[in-house]
Amino acid sequence: MNIKINEKIIFALREQKPLVALETAVLTHGLPKPLNLETVLAMEEAVASAGAIPCTIGVLQGEIILGLSQTQLQDLAQRENVFKIGLRELPVIVVKKLSGGTTVAATAYLAHRYGLRVLATGGIGGVHRGATQTFDISADLTVLARTPLTVVASGAKAIMDLGLTLEYLETMGTTVVGYKTKTFPAFYASSSPYKLPLSLNSPQEIAATALARDELGLSAAVLICNPVPEAAQIPYEDLMELLAAVEQEVQAEHIRGQDVTPLFLKRLAEKSGGRSLEANRALLIENARLAGKIALAVAQGKNS
Repeated sequence: MNIKINEKIIFALREQKPLVALETAVLTHGLPKPLNLETVLAMEEAVASAGAIPCTIGVLQGEIILGLSQTQLQDLAQRENVFKIGLRELPVIVVKKLSGGTTVAATAYLAHRYGLRVLATGGIGGVHRGATQTFDISADLTVLARTPLTVVASGAKAIMDLGLTLEYLETMGTTVVGYKTKTFPAFYASSSPYKLPLSLNSPQEIAATALARDELGLSAAVLICNPVPEAAQIPYEDLMELLAAVEQEVQAEHIRGQDVTPLFLKRLAEKSGGRSLEANRALLIENARLAGKIALAVAQGKNS
């Protein structure tokens, strides 16, 4: 298998240093150029400022790389016709020596397989709107149910059916916890009508929860829901109006599967006058920062 692990990451794993996995679908499909690369680099800086080591994961010419260098990130950000790589695509991408960004599902799988314990992203995938007819459910949910990581996200992407996503997470046994909040964040909106039964207020509490999960032998992730900073958010009611307008356009074009989310995000950025991009950047960086603090607390907890 063509896998390359950055020497810095190998050393950190060997010495049990705090590490945070970062996905690259946001680099290849989630944000426009040059905001995509600027944001990923800012996420890495946020992880480092919290005392942890960023490990950004992606695929270049069939080589799975854990710990992409800045040059490799620039290469991936500038390539045309790159793939959005979920778990199902991963073996074909490797065999055909293609390039692309890894989704939450693929990143979580690779991170856990090679010993990382914490992952930061913007928002997880979920149950898509209209899934009762299309059965369109993100593979992120299945992978989180069988991968014991701590995942920091601002809830699920707002284009999902948030209520059904929460129900699915519960059914699959994934622990969902609000960070200093008791409502499920709606990605660009810091709150939603959907309540969370559990909340934690410090990275140390989250780390202790993750370690307790491991001691219990539970196999699912702990999903930490970190709301977008208030100053950058789009209020929930405004967001729902924007989403309804975009949804009509996307449905009219009969887009399905993995192509839905990138198109939805692009149209939402246009209709919101760029507000969604500002919110996305803000939440990505803050999620990376919190993940760094959690990774540090987990490492301290394991070594104490």
